Amino acid sequence: IQVTDLARAHLAALAHLRDGGDSLTLNCGYGYGFSVLEVVEMVKRVSGKDFEVRPSPRRPGDPAAIVAKAGRIRAELGWTPRHDDLHEIVSQALAWEKKLIDQRAA
Repeated sequence: IQVTDLARAHLAALAHLRDGGDSLTLNCGYGYGFSVLEVVEMVKRVSGKDFEVRPSPRRPGDPAAIVAKAGRIRAELGWTPRHDDLHEIVSQALAWEKKLIDQRAA
């Protein structure tokens, strides 16, 4: 999930509690997921870097997929994600990391 979407969800939850709402357990997500390979390939594409990927079998106990269904947070808090494009999410994450690296180098 994109970081500002997650922050907005936290702010909506805080407002809900402040207004006297019950404490709830809610998922944030899109209702669909991305595979590890999809994310890795997008990182390669956005960064312009090619790197070796060594696939390995799933570890014992790892689920085949994890997808957060966000129907309850939509219903309870009116929250919906605004940033669900993987290219955008990876681009912003890499830009943030580059900014941190540049700041440390300065």
